[in-house]
Amino acid sequence: MGPNGEQVGIVRIEDALRLAEEADLDLVEVAPQARPPVAKLMDFGKFKYESAQKARESRRNQQLTVIKEQKLRPKIDQHDYETKKGHVSRFLAQGNKVKVTIMFRGREQSRPELGFRLLEKLAEDVSDLGFIESKPKQDGRNMIMVLAPHKNPKAKSKATKEAEGAES
Repeated sequence: MGPNGEQVGIVRIEDALRLAEEADLDLVEVAPQARPPVAKLMDFGKFKYESAQKARESRRNQQLTVIKEQKLRPKIDQHDYETKKGHVSRFLAQGNKVKVTIMFRGREQSRPELGFRLLEKLAEDVSDLGFIESKPKQDGRNMIMVLAPHKNPKAKSKATKEAEGAES
């Protein structure tokens, strides 16, 4: 490509370098994967600056996902469960993913269905704030499930207001 963006066509490298030197510009390879590779006559400093600006802009538009973790036991008391559920609700309301881990000890490992039921109950209790991103799966002594917040934030639901009320 020429200095003004016009198509020059397929040119030998030696001819392209000579054209660049005559125009007092650099020969910059824009698309090295293309066949044949695409090069452009331009100021290399300007090219570096523009590519840095594009990279900065793409980083600015990127959303950082935070994964919070909540650990439970299979034989959790009702009040403790409500407290942990409140934490999960608050994390989801803030837009974070939540990794819920159930830790099994001793003989509890022979009853993984207790942990599975607990995770299903928790997912159902916070279903208005988030959904199951990865199903519960056994990982050694632990059972893990990941909950993600819903994409479109609707009008503040009852659970969101409760979670914010618990913070105050």
